[in-house]
Amino acid sequence: MTRGYISIGSNIEKERNIHSALRELSLLFGGLVVSSTYETEPVGFDGATFHNLIVGFDSDLDVKTIAKQLRQIELDHGRTRGCKKFSSRTLDLDLILFGDLIINDDGLQIPRDEIERYAFVLEPLAEIADDLRHPVSGIRYRDLWERFDKDGLAQKRIKRGWSSIE
Repeated sequence: MTRGYISIGSNIEKERNIHSALRELSLLFGGLVVSSTYETEPVGFDGATFHNLIVGFDSDLDVKTIAKQLRQIELDHGRTRGCKKFSSRTLDLDLILFGDLIINDDGLQIPRDEIERYAFVLEPLAEIADDLRHPVSGIRYRDLWERFDKDGLAQKRIKRGWSSIE
């Protein structure tokens, strides 16, 4: 089994879409490790705030199959393809890590560069995988978060995990 991590975000019907996505991911992978939920301002456009979190899971599936399943869950939640990169969305599911895999192929990048670029990815990842090391730099996520430039950070923890995914 390989441990993977998925970044989840939504700014349209946030609670409903995130809860539903967690239920779907739980059906696919079994037990999930779920971070707190963080409210963040949109990046690159004006719009409603996002709710973001990270989930950890274990799977024997290959990475491309997992990525395809995540895309289907997004589509099932009303996500439209072809829209601008920085725009409102019902659901965004990104496989950001999968074991120590390093891949940049067919639009699939692991580890995702968003880990080190965006607080809404790094903070919840450091919360549930603090001692895990980035597969390229070897730096622990806890240390990456400690070093992260937090000046002007518009992000706050709003929910400490999800008590029920049913």
